[in-house]
Amino acid sequence: MKVLIITGDLAYPLIKNVVKDTDNDVIVHVADTQVAAFLTPKMIINEVKTHFSKQLTEIDLILVPGLIKKGTHEITKELGIPTFKGSTDGADLAMVLNLIENIQLSENKPADKLIEEKKRKKAFKIIEDFENDEDNIKKLISKPNNIMIGKLPVGEDFPMRVLAEIANAPFLSKEELINKCQYFVDCGADMIDIGMAAGEDFSDKIPDLINTLRPIVGDRPLSIDTLNAEEIKTAAENGIDFVLSLDLGNQSKVAALLKEKNIPAVLLPTNFTEGISPKTPEERVEMMHDLIKDTEGITYVADLILDPVNSSSIVESIIACRDFHKTNKAPMFFGVGNVTELMDVDSGGVNVLLAGIGMELGVSILFTPEESGKTRGSVYELATASKMMFLAKHRKSIPKDLGINMVAFKDKHKRSDVIKNSVDGVPQSKLSEPLKFIRDKAGSFKITVEYGTTVGESNIVATHFKKNRPDLVIKGKSAKEIYEEIIKKGLVTRMEHAAYLGSELQKAEIAMITGKNYVQDFELFKNPDQFKN
Repeated sequence: MKVLIITGDLAYPLIKNVVKDTDNDVIVHVADTQVAAFLTPKMIINEVKTHFSKQLTEIDLILVPGLIKKGTHEITKELGIPTFKGSTDGADLAMVLNLIENIQLSENKPADKLIEEKKRKKAFKIIEDFENDEDNIKKLISKPNNIMIGKLPVGEDFPMRVLAEIANAPFLSKEELINKCQYFVDCGADMIDIGMAAGEDFSDKIPDLINTLRPIVGDRPLSIDTLNAEEIKTAAENGIDFVLSLDLGNQSKVAALLKEKNIPAVLLPTNFTEGISPKTPEERVEMMHDLIKDTEGITYVADLILDPVNSSSIVESIIACRDFHKTNKAPMFFGVGNVTELMDVDSGGVNVLLAGIGMELGVSILFTPEESGKTRGSVYELATASKMMFLAKHRKSIPKDLGINMVAFKDKHKRSDVIKNSVDGVPQSKLSEPLKFIRDKAGSFKITVEYGTTVGESNIVATHFKKNRPDLVIKGKSAKEIYEEIIKKGLVTRMEHAAYLGSELQKAEIAMITGKNYVQDFELFKNPDQFKN
């Protein structure tokens, strides 16, 4: 296949180097522009007619820069040659060319985004087909390493299930409880946990908690997190699906009831009643086996207790999981929140890494609350990580190029720096003193972010002030929506004010997407220089 690639002067060296080893017959043409993204369909048509008029019949396909604004239909119609958008980054063109026979390119969507979207759909289809294969699920559930919790199959042969905890549930209003539960469901939680208060007895509140949450969780299991025997009994009598937790201190009071009602429980190798908590892997495994004997007949999930970094020892707790799993294939529980909540670092990468370790250990349930700003989004992160690890396990591959990823703040591929610091012959402006502040006669704006309690409810809010009095509120999901409305209503008259508003609105949009706190006129992210000595 003969492929004509149209690019600009700045990107040409990279494109030429990238496509040299592809299997196709490729011509790289430099159009009369420095920046390839500035090309228009008319400019491309003129370039091709001018330079390839005698070769048109030999060209099978034209690829144009993926970043051009308009689609390529006009080019195809005028030249009679199928023309599609290439990749947004020239470095990805080799991938596009190598897959060109197997994908349907687009006139409107960049090729790399198309490939990424196709891989993502395929990844989700694999998981969906697995989860909907009832015959296979019945076969897998008969194995000792898999169980049913409510209507949800759980175990080593299934994707790790994400259990999201509504912490301190008895202290929340009904509205707060509903909103938090809906948020976790929207984020992909497979199970919802009612987190009780340690050392307290709120048994009287449990029936209402369960009844409030049941319509929201739907078919998802609902669990309760308490060691209080009375609370466990009340929950069991009111239709709870799963209990966290039994240990050597409370099991004698509730084991018979859970066995009678066939309610699965998490087992802890502890005796909190007597203040006993094992430290070494050997102690944890031994106490877990003792508890299993004492609760014979109960369907259980083993929690060897994942420790925070540099507390008792996260390594020792991981070793305990490994050693237990060597002798007992029962489902295991991983309290991921124990680590993320107690470490000052963004949660995304930590959650994915712990999910990967959990997958190798044979873990079945990933448990987390979202109790701090740095762990906001942990349920979504773990739900995504679980799918990644299931696909990696399914494909017998490393968790890379799966079609699903958790790359959020950096780019997956290293972008080649093809734009020079300056263009030859073009003078470079030196930064001058900041502009003197002059108030815009049209008024001023207070910009805030309204963080919603459920996914998709957040908004950017721009409140307009005239003579220090608010007279209009504009809400939107994007900076573009709001600044276009500001322009339409004539609420900005000075160029520096317009530039300032654009900058602040974009910061607000980034904050809304990432969950960062937005404060007008303050930076969103820390300057790396502040970490230097």
